[in-house]
Amino acid sequence: MLNFLKKKRETGEKVTFTIKGMHCTSCSMNIDGELEDTLGVISATTSYAKAQTVVEFVPSIVSRDDLKKVIENLDYTVQS
Repeated sequence: MLNFLKKKRETGEKVTFTIKGMHCTSCSMNIDGELEDTLGVISATTSYAKAQTVVEFVPSIVSRDDLKKVIENLDYTVQS
């Protein structure tokens, strides 16, 4: 494949949060959706089974505390 056809993927910092209060996989999907709608978030992967989320973000746009607030606004408890 030609190099100029490859889309350059933005990379950022990763943080893992432990989340208390999830009851099902739908909870993890809600968290992912809210985080991915947040400016500066590249990706979010939440595991109900592991009770944690891994967020890749651009620290110059959004902070770890901002990410925690997004999750807490959904009525979950966040531990970093």
